[in-house]
Amino acid sequence: MRRAMAVNLRPPTELQPVPGIRIGTAVAGIRKKDRRDLVVIECARGTRAAAVFTQNRFCAAPVLVAREHLAAAKPRALVINTGFANAGTGEAGRQDAVAICEALAQEIGTSATEVLPFSTGVIGERLPVDRVTAGLPNCVATLDESGWADAAVGIMTTDTRPKGSSRRGQIAGVGVTVTGIAKGAGMICPDMATMLSFVATDALVSQAALDALVRSAARTSFNRITVDGDTSTNDSCVLLATGRARNPVIDAPEGESYELLHTLVAGVFTELAQAIIRDAEGATKFITIEVCGGHDEDECVEVARTIAHSPLVKTAFFASDPNWGRILAAVGRARIARLDVGAVAIYINGVCIARGGARAPEYTEAQGRMAMAQAEITLRVDLGTGPATARVWTSDLSHEYIQINAEYRT
Repeated sequence: MRRAMAVNLRPPTELQPVPGIRIGTAVAGIRKKDRRDLVVIECARGTRAAAVFTQNRFCAAPVLVAREHLAAAKPRALVINTGFANAGTGEAGRQDAVAICEALAQEIGTSATEVLPFSTGVIGERLPVDRVTAGLPNCVATLDESGWADAAVGIMTTDTRPKGSSRRGQIAGVGVTVTGIAKGAGMICPDMATMLSFVATDALVSQAALDALVRSAARTSFNRITVDGDTSTNDSCVLLATGRARNPVIDAPEGESYELLHTLVAGVFTELAQAIIRDAEGATKFITIEVCGGHDEDECVEVARTIAHSPLVKTAFFASDPNWGRILAAVGRARIARLDVGAVAIYINGVCIARGGARAPEYTEAQGRMAMAQAEITLRVDLGTGPATARVWTSDLSHEYIQINAEYRT
C-alpha cells in the first residue's frame, strides 16, 4: 500500500485553461473499478505538436503509432489510458493502438492519423480495446477547457498525487498560457522525457521552434530525474501549441520571444519533473544533486547520475546515514575522462563532509546526521576543475519501494 504523503508535494495550483484545448475523462474500468483511467485531449484545428519519446528499443505500440501519426498530420486529439502499457505486445498491440485511434476519430469527426495514442501500466499484456473504446463517448461528452485537473488524476498509476503546473506571461505584449500535467512515480530514468507528460500553450510558434523548445526544455527537466534507473517503454512528452494567443509568430529557436516562451515552458516542465521525484514510489526524501566545477555540463551530469543511481547512496539517504564514503566512491567511478580527486569537495545541505580526498577536518558525525535527517536534501559535489554545473533530482530507496514493485501485478 502506498504511503499517505509524498515529500512536500502540494496539490497543483489552479490549472489555467489553454484556449484551443479541451479535455474529457472517463471511468472506463480498464484495469481497476471506480477510478478515472481514460483521458481525451482535443486540439483545435491548426494546433502544432512536438514530442520526445522513450529511447527504450522495446518501445510501446502507442509510441510507434504516435510517432507515425505526428509525421503524417497535425493532431486533433490525444487519447491516454492507464492500466495497460500496450508494450511487449507485438503487431497485435500496434493494431490495438490504431483501433483506438480510429474509434476516437469517428467520435470527433476526424481521421485516425490525427489522433495520438498513449498508454501506461503493466507491460506485456494486451490492451482491453473494448473497454477503452466504450469509454471514449464519455470522454468526448465531458470535453471542457477546464478539464486539466481531472486529467491529471486520470493518467495516474502508482502516483499518490496528481501533478500539474501552469504559467502565464507576456510575449510581445500578448498574454500567453502554458499548462501541463504529468504522471510517474516508478520506472523513472528518462532518456528523453518522463513517463507521460502533456503540456499545451496558446502561443503562436512555428514547428521548427516548437521542436527545438520541447527538446531543450526536456533536457534540463525530465531528463534530469531518476527514481530507480529504469527507462520506461512508454515515456512520452508532448508539447502542443494552439496559436490562439495571436502573438507575433515565434518562427525560430532564438530571440527574445522564443526565450520568454522557453522560460515559461521550462518552468512547467521542471515543476512537473520535480513533482514526480517528490511522489517517487516509497520516497521519504527529495534529493537535489548539484555537481559544479566540471569541465563541461556532460561531465557534471555523468557524475550526478552516477550518484543518483547508486543503491548504496540511496539507501544511506533513506536511513539518514551520512555515509559519505558511498558518495565518494560513486564520484570516483563516474565515467568521466578527468577527475582530480584532490580537488573534490562534497557538501550535504551546506555541511562540508569531504575535501581533498578525505573527510573534512571540521566535519562531525552529528552535523552529518542533522543534515541527512531533513526531508529535502541538497548534495553538492564541487569537482574543482572547471566552470560547468548541472543538477539531477532523485529520491531515496526505501523498503516501501521494494514492496510496491514486488506486488505491482497483484
